[in-house]
Amino acid sequence: MQTTIQQIGIIGAGIMGTGIAQIAIQSGHDVYLYDANIDAAQQAKNKLEHTLQQLAAKGKFTTEQVETALAHLHVVKNMQQLKVCELVIEAIIEKLDVKKQLMQQLESVVSADTILATNTSSLSVTAIAADCQHPERVVGYHFFNPVPLMKVVEVIQGLHTQPEIIETLTHLAHKMGHRPVRTKDTPGFIINHAGRAYLTESLKILGENVATVEQIDQVLKSSLGFRMGPFELLDLTGLDVSYPVMESIYQQYYQEPRYRPSVIIQQMLTGKQLGRKTGQGFYRYVDQQKQNATTAEPDLSYAGPFPKVWLATDFPQDKALLREFLAVRQIQLDTAEQPAADSLVVIASYGEDATSSALRLGVNPQQVVCIDLIAGLTQQRTLMPTLVTTTAMKQAAQAIFHDGMSHVTWITESIGLISQRVLVMIVNLACDMAQQGIASAEDINSGVRLGLAYPHGPIEWGDLVGSEKILLTLQRMLALTGDPRYRPSPWLQRRCKLNLPLDFQPQNI
Repeated sequence: MQTTIQQIGIIGAGIMGTGIAQIAIQSGHDVYLYDANIDAAQQAKNKLEHTLQQLAAKGKFTTEQVETALAHLHVVKNMQQLKVCELVIEAIIEKLDVKKQLMQQLESVVSADTILATNTSSLSVTAIAADCQHPERVVGYHFFNPVPLMKVVEVIQGLHTQPEIIETLTHLAHKMGHRPVRTKDTPGFIINHAGRAYLTESLKILGENVATVEQIDQVLKSSLGFRMGPFELLDLTGLDVSYPVMESIYQQYYQEPRYRPSVIIQQMLTGKQLGRKTGQGFYRYVDQQKQNATTAEPDLSYAGPFPKVWLATDFPQDKALLREFLAVRQIQLDTAEQPAADSLVVIASYGEDATSSALRLGVNPQQVVCIDLIAGLTQQRTLMPTLVTTTAMKQAAQAIFHDGMSHVTWITESIGLISQRVLVMIVNLACDMAQQGIASAEDINSGVRLGLAYPHGPIEWGDLVGSEKILLTLQRMLALTGDPRYRPSPWLQRRCKLNLPLDFQPQNI
């Protein structure tokens, strides 16, 4: 089996195949580009030449570097010309029967040592290799669009793939300037699998009428630092693309509750509200530009004077944070064991609705407002009243927490607040992936940061906010709903109980 790669065959001259060809020739590898449509392959070469020349004009490359790279690119007219390659990567249509047939075809063309790689994003590598004479040389090599900019590639080990091949393609990825992340052949691999939590929990929050589309997007971007809100992302991708992936992973995992899709998307798909491409999705679009909805904000103006504030928190650092904030605002604290009848009760709880928090603490629900501190007191402050919190208490809370530099969002009662719910699901899912041995914690973190542009890798994110907060939120959500989607991963539970970082890996005996 090949241990070093110089000559790479690429089948499929679409955007993905052309992108892979670009990074391969830029790193000095000889590329043989084949497409059943010879015109498509030649057009891809012309386009690639134009792209590199543009980059040279911007000072990214010298003219000599462009000429050297293009000298490594060869358009071939038939598959037989790929027999010189040590590696062949297919980047064709995402259909299992077509990919299986291609792999069998390639076996009759290439040498016995040639590695056969599939760029599949969702199909089983084991299934693609199933009818090959030598399935041990078939591997997944999943790049992301646009390939030159998305600096990550999943190296996927099928059931029969030789471990040496994983090492070889890992080394090759580094040479091409990409971060390889190794993964087992499981539905969604690393990146598409880890990305389930952000979307499905946001949809569940929307389905429970906790907040509007605009509010959920705003809160998650402002508090947690996501570049796009979940509904902006769904509209950009298109529901005709996103929903089948959600449904596929849910079914492939035998209706695992963590991956449960939403009826909201299915209904929108039926009504052809697919997102930007149809001009209507979760948002309305004119000339591809999102039209922001004009929603009337509740009138919570407050003339004062401010009531005293009685604080209840699950964690000492949260109480210290609130005390410092209120001191700066010159708000007096109610430090009695139980709040006075005219005090505002502010609870920084995790995984509960406001009513449950009030009853647990034995305080009057009419005085209660909960605040989300999982991301600290950022520019986004999310507040949740009980069903019976008085208008005066809500007005006072609004005035206190809206300090001119922050955005205050009021939501209806929910098991936990928006950022809590989404973040704990992201962390918990990643921990469960590590528990299953799908990939290492390091590769899960790197894959998600590079492939999904999250501010942090999900497992390291859990340590940043505090694994004890993640665990408590999940435990309470599970207790309140009975929904197994919220059950904490054993990986998370054990490390939290032992006060270990979530990426801790015990030494082998």
